[in-house]
Amino acid sequence: MSSIVTKASGSSAAFLIAFSVIIIWLLTGPIFNYSDTWQLIINTGTTIITFLMVFLIQRSQNKDSIALHLKLNELITAQKFASNRLVAIEDIGEDDLKVLQKFYEHLALLAKKDLSVEESHSIIMANEQHQRKRSSLKNEIK
Repeated sequence: MSSIVTKASGSSAAFLIAFSVIIIWLLTGPIFNYSDTWQLIINTGTTIITFLMVFLIQRSQNKDSIALHLKLNELITAQKFASNRLVAIEDIGEDDLKVLQKFYEHLALLAKKDLSVEESHSIIMANEQHQRKRSSLKNEIK
């Protein structure tokens, strides 16, 4: 149910409905002499919707986070030289994360000393990588 509500609340129709409610509320202001009750209606309505949306957004982000971690775990395990220690890294402690961060910062420093970004990610390198992948794909199909 929350997936349906999340998709619906992020749609253009939902925005138009919310915008229409605000316009109607503004137009009824003179009719109700901009009374406290008139103001209370919009305040209460928006507070309730905001309260519910916080939980809906959090649930949606949790689901997306799990899916993203699973995709990253698949990529890690599919790579020959990738460390499997990074699979489910989101569950390790902060001290261990700092150790891994230092490791990757050091690797980044070594990479910077080795080649510039223009050398490691040149158009020529992109073309070569593309050709390797095409050749590999053709070999797999045969």
